[in-house]
Amino acid sequence: MWAFLGRPECILCLSSALCAMALLSNNEFSRLNQTHLTPLLLINRKVGLQVKDSQFTLEGFPFRIISGTIDYFRIPRNSWRLSLRKMQAGGFNTLTTAFITMASQSGLWVILCPGPYIGSDLDLGGLPSWLLKDPKMKLRTTYKGFTKAMNRYFDNLIPKIAKFQYKKGGPIIAVQVENEYGSYYMDKKYMAYVKTALVSRGIDELLMTADDGVSLRKGHLENVLATVHMKNIKKETFGDLRSIQGKSPILMMVYTTKSFDTWGTLHQTGDAQMLLKDVHEMFHLGFSLNFYMFQGGTNFGLIGGAQSSEGYKPVVTSYDYNALVSEGGEYTVQYREFQRFFHSVTDSHLTVQPKTTQMFAYQPVTLLYFMTLWEFLPNLVKTTKSSKPLSMEQLRVNERSGQSFGYILYETVIFSGGLITSRGHIRDRGQVFLDNIYIGLLDQSNSELLLYKDVSKKSQILRILVENQGRLTSGQDINKERKGLTGDIYLDKSPLRPFKIYSLEMNNIFIQREFPNSWQRVTSQVQGPAFFLSYLKAGDPPQDTFMKIQGWGKGVISINGRSLGRYWNIGPQETVFVPGSWLQPGVNKIIMFEELKGDEKIHFSTKAQLGH
Repeated sequence: MWAFLGRPECILCLSSALCAMALLSNNEFSRLNQTHLTPLLLINRKVGLQVKDSQFTLEGFPFRIISGTIDYFRIPRNSWRLSLRKMQAGGFNTLTTAFITMASQSGLWVILCPGPYIGSDLDLGGLPSWLLKDPKMKLRTTYKGFTKAMNRYFDNLIPKIAKFQYKKGGPIIAVQVENEYGSYYMDKKYMAYVKTALVSRGIDELLMTADDGVSLRKGHLENVLATVHMKNIKKETFGDLRSIQGKSPILMMVYTTKSFDTWGTLHQTGDAQMLLKDVHEMFHLGFSLNFYMFQGGTNFGLIGGAQSSEGYKPVVTSYDYNALVSEGGEYTVQYREFQRFFHSVTDSHLTVQPKTTQMFAYQPVTLLYFMTLWEFLPNLVKTTKSSKPLSMEQLRVNERSGQSFGYILYETVIFSGGLITSRGHIRDRGQVFLDNIYIGLLDQSNSELLLYKDVSKKSQILRILVENQGRLTSGQDINKERKGLTGDIYLDKSPLRPFKIYSLEMNNIFIQREFPNSWQRVTSQVQGPAFFLSYLKAGDPPQDTFMKIQGWGKGVISINGRSLGRYWNIGPQETVFVPGSWLQPGVNKIIMFEELKGDEKIHFSTKAQLGH
């Protein structure tokens, strides 16, 4: 008994006083009868989600939130409805997300997380990088430059979602104000400002905050329900909750057994049995909970962020997250176990179980073509000339909103050799080339490189190809997360001048351009940086698959003009998910940008290989 109270990792440590909060006094669960509390059955609505002592109520009836998170931007649009059906069939009654229109049709309520900051291990926590054009920007504060952008965002968003609130016949039963602000806390007035911004525009359902155990007090707002993320929960956490808001229901807003993966580290795995024991215990104690993630999905289009708790570590492309439904949409053993458990403790309607997702291993692609980056550059008509380096955010591209993702190439002329020093101005990874020949690497751990000039030449072209590997997703240092060359680069002690700058964003618009007709057939391994072209033939209908990156080095992949994400042979991830809905019957165009060295084939698999 009480496995949850003594979790070995010490992630959760509840005091014996917490036992008094339990709605049940023994090991037997009383079945929850919530079958009448569904979006499809509640037509006449008067009272939405409320707090009554230690439980939630909906229309005055006791209501236990069994929720899961799905990020719409990590799931192919054609799969949204299917993912929601899998959630409802699994015994869940609520979706925590930023998309809502399909939820009620699937019998799910919605806890809406409108931001503007959402975290979620995204580049800059989901905030747009153009905010950092302002050198004085203070993100997530009442700084005028930020609130102006936030108000414009809410002016556009809230009128579209307010009509989906519970009292207006929609599925939204609660709205989260920002996310984990207590751990950031740069401005004590900010959370109240966000609350007012939401309420004044018509949000009138139950409001919530969400913070980890040690940040509850800083992130809390008066008359707003505080919910808990499982991180840093200690004995004192529930005492803090009680002192903040008295006797109230406990919603474990983020519950998970693992974390995201980062490049060059071991694959994170969870303990399914520990997860199940914890959820049993939370139910015994009367908790509501939200699984993060129900289905993790994929960091399509280079949207993954980075963490800095143990040095800069960028997030991998897969966001499988050991979720109940896998990256590709397959049921896991955990899903089946929780489905049985939730159906055993709730009087939920039995629904038709959506069929399991089928993967397909296409035949290897053996006919490839390539074009070096240097051959491609003359086709970039929009370049920037500058006397000194400009960061991605400072470029006057994308209607002057700057560059968000991908690569940026800096080109200058040198007349002598010497020691190149970056002084910390490379963000994040810079490959150095002299007359198209690779010289070495500059990054956050290597700031110097010795350069030998060819004495037979009066001058040589020096190029630095810099990759944005992902902006920090949290912490106060997000205000410094400009990418590219963020300051001067020195040759000996003189700053390099001037520069020709190429934007290589590698987004869908970039990939969809017309490439020059100068492709050469691959007959052996090709040294990067280079673009590779190949074609995949799919049947009707096309099926989901995984592309194997064995034999390739590092780069990004797109198919039919849509970015699948990054790959890197340092692992742990060894496959990239290819949604069947992004394919078409017949011929499909694959474009790869390979930084290091390309292979002669592309292989496919039915199984994700995310590391060991």
